[in-house]
Amino acid sequence: MLLWSGQTVSEMGSAVAQVALPLVAVVALKASTFQVGLLTAATTLAFALIALPAGALVDRGSKRTIMIVCDVLRLLIIGSVPLAAAFGSLTMAQLYAVAVAAGVCTVFFDVSYQSYVPSLISADHLMDANGKLGTTQAFAQLGGPSLGGGLVGLFGAAGAMTADAISYGVSVLSVFGIRTREEPPSARGADQTLRSQIAEGLRFVLRHEILRRIVACTATANLFSGMSMALTMVFLVRVLHVRPALTGLVMAGAAIGGIAGGVLAGRLAEKVGSARVIWVSMLVFSAPQVVAAAAWRGWGVLLYPLGSGIAYFAGMVYNVAQLSYRQSVTPPELMGRMNAAVRWVVWGTLPVGGVLGGALGTLIGVRPALWLAFTGAWAAGWFVFLSPLRHLRDVPQLAPDSSPVATS
Repeated sequence: MLLWSGQTVSEMGSAVAQVALPLVAVVALKASTFQVGLLTAATTLAFALIALPAGALVDRGSKRTIMIVCDVLRLLIIGSVPLAAAFGSLTMAQLYAVAVAAGVCTVFFDVSYQSYVPSLISADHLMDANGKLGTTQAFAQLGGPSLGGGLVGLFGAAGAMTADAISYGVSVLSVFGIRTREEPPSARGADQTLRSQIAEGLRFVLRHEILRRIVACTATANLFSGMSMALTMVFLVRVLHVRPALTGLVMAGAAIGGIAGGVLAGRLAEKVGSARVIWVSMLVFSAPQVVAAAAWRGWGVLLYPLGSGIAYFAGMVYNVAQLSYRQSVTPPELMGRMNAAVRWVVWGTLPVGGVLGGALGTLIGVRPALWLAFTGAWAAGWFVFLSPLRHLRDVPQLAPDSSPVATS
């Protein structure tokens, strides 16, 4: 409950920053479409650069301590933006630096976070717990952007970043209050080098047929999602002429789908099947998301939150199902490296998508680039459909090295 409540506040602050940070660039610093794409890419660049060693380091140490340190650092890093703005010295260079530095902390926090949850609850409650955490994230996306838009209107885009900084302070207190202690790092492989530990985590993921297909699907979907993320604010402000203070409200509408996905993920897994729902969520549930790119000025703006909401609903169901599966089949001593290896690939495509979105938005136009982004995110589901999951209703709860279906 402490972890959940702390993350609720932290996710709310991050959702505010999701609106405020690009608005600082677009409104306050008059950034170009390509510069906004680079800024979006910078927020996830660290996953491509340091996720693998981060996983090995997380497996060696205390995940709770790492989470606390990362939150303290993010408080200071994000807090530097409103401070610099108050003195009139804010630049795009600082925004890039803040995005990269905060991203490094997020890498360590997220790998620790996903690896820490199984130590707090039993394996048969993972789907329920991940669904609750996902719902919290979606709720933050519902309230956070609208709150962010309001704060931007009151205090300016840079001033609104203060809310994100404060939220990390709340997260520190909540994690610090957790008294349940995780198991100490396994002595197995204690004499291994960092490189050999990283390689062990990569081998586990890449040799597991279902995990390998999940990684390919998620990485491809994130590539195209990175494109749409880079283009969203430019599309709303410069194409649809939505006022900056109202952009958060438009984006918040999409989060309703995420809340529904988090609430219904467990029930859908029971009804559809825990294996089948992984590909059904991507290919069936998410198909109508492309209508977001058809939005136009006036009431047509509503197509954007509708399409985004569908994408968020499907993505939430998919993420809860595949994350619960990954946590179930991974030995505890490999949990950090498994999560890091997966994140290295799937989050590593986000900055590429951000740069690609900015480039294509400049070359072919923002709307055509969005059509491509939403269509590509849907098509990623074919990776998991063309896998052993297609022939299964439920994922066998067997150790990965003993299942003839799950491994290759």
